Amino acid sequence: MRDTRQSRLLLVLLVLTAFALITVDIKGGQDSPLGGPRRAAASVLGPVENAAAGAVDPVAGYIRAIRDAGTHQQRLDQITRENTELRQKLASSDTAAGRGKQLDDLLRTAGTGGYTVKAAQVIAIGAAQGFSWTVTIDAGSDDGLTRDMTVIDGQGLVGRITTVAPTTATVLLASDPGFTAGVRLEGGGEIGFAAGQGASPMRIELLNGRAQVKAGDRLVTFGSQSGRPFVPGVPVGTVKEVQATPGQLTKTVLVEPYVQFTRLDLVGVVVVPPRTDPRDAVLPPVPAPTAAGNPQAPIAAAPPATRGN
Repeated sequence: MRDTRQSRLLLVLLVLTAFALITVDIKGGQDSPLGGPRRAAASVLGPVENAAAGAVDPVAGYIRAIRDAGTHQQRLDQITRENTELRQKLASSDTAAGRGKQLDDLLRTAGTGGYTVKAAQVIAIGAAQGFSWTVTIDAGSDDGLTRDMTVIDGQGLVGRITTVAPTTATVLLASDPGFTAGVRLEGGGEIGFAAGQGASPMRIELLNGRAQVKAGDRLVTFGSQSGRPFVPGVPVGTVKEVQATPGQLTKTVLVEPYVQFTRLDLVGVVVVPPRTDPRDAVLPPVPAPTAAGNPQAPIAAAPPATRGN
């Protein structure tokens, strides 16, 4: 249609007519003369609208699902991060608590024995310089460490230093088959030599073949000249088995070490030996005797004797 004066006049008339019909329909309410045509149009166009809505709704629902899925995934990622952070905090607190306990035990052992120690952490394990049972600690010559210093933890003898670098040192563990240290029995004072046997109990050769020793007896280090490589009085372990050696000049016993070599973490290097031999003072207290069959109950005192009639 050309843009002429007649066409513009026709457009104005159509707009005015539409407004007039809308005004009549609104004022008429339910009795509007246009109600019938409107209902007829609704009956014709209603199914078409429903069909269109049915076709569009799944698409809209899918779009909403995608949008909500992104929101849910973000929330899930946030929860996962929070749980990971919480687990890390709990692990850190457990580790800190465990090391705090190890440090307390180490300081108690060093204080009782009169040892001046340099605390260090085990940072590596494995073979080094041909030894099969060694660990590396995070302290070295910069910290005043030298070869042949005694290494302990809160439970007892760990080993001795073999090589030293500026910031690290290698420790030969007492469990190594090449390890040897002088030891002494608690109380009686019988002396001998301890040797490592890997994961098996340590082997002790007592110099006196007639020494009175039994399972449960305890041993400490005998000590070396000037405290190198071993200071005296460090707990070594408990006798587990006495081997029969008739006619031998020495007596062989198997000893369960106090130290758990596969779980080492915090250790102490003795940088200054004690002024006097602590003897058996560093050993843990002997458990109180208990009643037979009930290790938790103390032995009851016997009733006083009575005279018969």
